[in-house]
Amino acid sequence: MIQFEWPWIVVLLPLPWLVRRLGRVVSHPSEAALKIPFPEDFHAILTYSTQTNAHKNSWRSLLLPMLAWLLLLTATARPQWLGEPVALPVNGRDLMLAVDLSGSMEVKDFVLNGEVVDRLTATKQVAGAFIKRRQGDRVGLILFGRNAYLQTPLTFDRDTVATLLRESAIGLAGKETAIGDAVGLAVKKLRNATPDSRVLVLLTDGANTAGEVSPLQAARLAAAEGLKIHTIGIGADEMIVRSFFGNRRINPSAELDEKTLKAMAEATQGRYFRARNTEELEKIYQLLDELEPVEKESRSYRPSRALFIWPLTGALLLALLVVWQRVGLGRLRREQ
Repeated sequence: MIQFEWPWIVVLLPLPWLVRRLGRVVSHPSEAALKIPFPEDFHAILTYSTQTNAHKNSWRSLLLPMLAWLLLLTATARPQWLGEPVALPVNGRDLMLAVDLSGSMEVKDFVLNGEVVDRLTATKQVAGAFIKRRQGDRVGLILFGRNAYLQTPLTFDRDTVATLLRESAIGLAGKETAIGDAVGLAVKKLRNATPDSRVLVLLTDGANTAGEVSPLQAARLAAAEGLKIHTIGIGADEMIVRSFFGNRRINPSAELDEKTLKAMAEATQGRYFRARNTEELEKIYQLLDELEPVEKESRSYRPSRALFIWPLTGALLLALLVVWQRVGLGRLRREQ
């Protein structure tokens, strides 16, 4: 759509008529402070001449000057073409997700849509939906096993983060679990982020079995940097396993180091959560939405393109045409 920046310019539309009615015609050129060539030509452009000349008395002679004045006012009003609104990223949190890809994540003790699935599949489903809800946040992704890797740096492109999480696979980063290294990597990548808005959500189903930094050391470093850590321990408490000797109940989460995960969260003013099934995992991520709310205020802008050059060019061309016509008529009269 077209919008005028200064629409009030329209009040100047009758200005030429007011100048003709109220202005005083200078009778002696010597008295004028400013001399211009062919003053009668400019006078004819702005006013309706009362002379007996048929050309000047006709509305046709005034058409071009009136159109030129209208185009000049249009250009002065600064017309702009406004495009469709474009959403802008809003200021939210810098949220990093650290997901365990160790071998134990392949244990099938979760149920998703009526089907028994492994822990990583359930995590992908629930965490992926969580990522897409974080509108306004910059979201990053760390995958860790024996080593920790930055899969996605902080970005507003939530779809890409969710896609890369969905494409992750068990054992991609090794079969062991380097929780401390994952936290240390998050601290490094969030160090230059906005203070008081840096959050790490770490999900694991085991204990630290690899890496150069212990989880508690990494947590203390995170606390010193102002990074809040929410930890999630994933895995069922009970599982029925069929064997040659019959069915027996086991605890598939026996290796989960809840004590360390709780200490990490407490050291950084975060919280520890326990997800024993898909429903609990979904509730945890919903609770994280409440603990770390996203920015609700939407911001957008409309790209604009200035159009004043077109009516201004038209006004100048018409003014030159009118002057050329007046000069031609003046020469014709002198020859006669």
